Amino acid sequence: MLIFIFLIIVSAAFYLYYKTKQIRTRLPVRKNWYASRASMALGSFITFFGINQLFIFQTAVTYIIAGIFIILGVMLIFHNFKASRHYQEFLDEETRLNP
Repeated sequence: MLIFIFLIIVSAAFYLYYKTKQIRTRLPVRKNWYASRASMALGSFITFFGINQLFIFQTAVTYIIAGIFIILGVMLIFHNFKASRHYQEFLDEETRLNP
């Protein structure tokens, strides 16, 4: 289960990276793109945390809470992946207009 610990740490690192980039940029579409990427990383963090809990504890309460975490994380990933693709279309135009 060390793989899930590694994936949790990597997801948290990507979340912090994209949040930092979101705060530092001034272009509005790029801010939204970084926000959606950060939310995707947060969703993967929640998903991997839920999966990891399934292997650590084997109780009914853990299964319910881990299931909620997994469903919530997958929904965050899916929704923000679509948002990221939407904002990606406008990044080239924004970059061209604001060198």
